[in-house]
Amino acid sequence: MLLTGKVAVITGGGRGIGRAIALKFAGEGAAIVVAARTKSEIEAVAGEIRKAGGRSAAVPADVADEKQCEDLMHEANSQFGKVDILVNNAGEYGPVKPVEEITPEEWDRVIAVHLRGAYLLTRLALPGMYTRGSGAILNISSLSAKSAFGWGSPYAAAKAGMLGLTRVAAAEAARKGVRVNAICPGPVTETKMSKDLGKTLAERLGVSKEDQLERFLNTILQGRSQTANEIAAAALFLCSDEASAITGQALNVDGGAAFY
Repeated sequence: MLLTGKVAVITGGGRGIGRAIALKFAGEGAAIVVAARTKSEIEAVAGEIRKAGGRSAAVPADVADEKQCEDLMHEANSQFGKVDILVNNAGEYGPVKPVEEITPEEWDRVIAVHLRGAYLLTRLALPGMYTRGSGAILNISSLSAKSAFGWGSPYAAAKAGMLGLTRVAAAEAARKGVRVNAICPGPVTETKMSKDLGKTLAERLGVSKEDQLERFLNTILQGRSQTANEIAAAALFLCSDEASAITGQALNVDGGAAFY
């Protein structure tokens, strides 16, 4: 197994991509700390892992809050003794509006959940990783960080900011044994966020949800959405020793939607 003896903290782990990563990592031998705001969801995921014979803890946390991030990392270290892997996956799409209609409060919330949260937890995880001389941090960014789509500027800005954080943290950490990478998923239409976004976009465009989705998927080389399990497989690779020479990279897992 690729992650035997490792401890992974996964934010946004209660559903969608985060849940898929948690289950994938647990299946490869890692102890999993599942974090998100909804207690019932993360407890369900942790329960799935334990039922399958793995080790897991559920820790409710809003990653935009500094104290809750500190509590999350403290709990992970208290229960499992260390944090080898951090997956910054928590997020929300935010307002589906043009820039001029977005309030500062809406903007700040989206930036806080994605970018501030990734920064806060990276800041807390690195010292222990440096002490051990090993570790992996994975930021779940988005195709939106590289390709422009209307009505989602806070999300795009936050996800692009995560790529900047990835590169600089990787540069600082590389000689200390820690790798930092990012994944840019394309549309993962099975997730709640994607379904909610598709519904809102269809309403704004005056088309059906089915038409909106078909038009978007036709812009992708493979002509289909990606699955949460496909994102989890890429995450497993980047966080395992199989990717020991890879750091500072942003891997597109998007079916061929972008080329940089």
